[in-house]
Amino acid sequence: MQREDVLGKALQLLEIKGIADTTLEMVANEANLPLDDLQRFWPDKEALLYDVLRYLSQQVDIWRRQLMLNEALSSEQKLLARYSALTECVSNNRYPGCLFIAACTFYPDPEHPIHQLADLQKRTAHAFTHELLTKLEVDDPTMVAKQMELVLEGCLSRLLVKRSQQDVDTAQRLAEDILRFAQCRSGGALT
Repeated sequence: MQREDVLGKALQLLEIKGIADTTLEMVANEANLPLDDLQRFWPDKEALLYDVLRYLSQQVDIWRRQLMLNEALSSEQKLLARYSALTECVSNNRYPGCLFIAACTFYPDPEHPIHQLADLQKRTAHAFTHELLTKLEVDDPTMVAKQMELVLEGCLSRLLVKRSQQDVDTAQRLAEDILRFAQCRSGGALT
């Protein structure tokens, strides 16, 4: 089995069971590997979690790059594409929530490598949103990016608990409203 296969299986378990309840034994069983083989590469849960979060971060970065290069989509569509991706996850009984936020609660020290990795992912997500908002020439793209990211974070956190498509739909609608309001403000409609 390939390293990416094991990380993918571990990611699925973390999405379903959460960080606290996922064990190395569960990952070994899911990957159909002896525990000793798994532990040669990941001696403990912390090492596996770090690699899974790195793997997830790389997958998200690839998705964002592909989205940015997609000339068939407008900047508005690119900003809201995350909600379509979440809808697809939910339709496949996957509830990604935000493992990066969850990881920070388990490793609250800002100097811990897992915490730093999670923080980097959040800053990268904000930069993605800010770049698209800047292209749209909205008023105060930094504040609007913070608002949109906060809505997304709330949606991801709710997915961990409620596992509801309704929360994704509500978050998307709120993000659309924030974007429309910001566009109206920069167009002078609200002055």
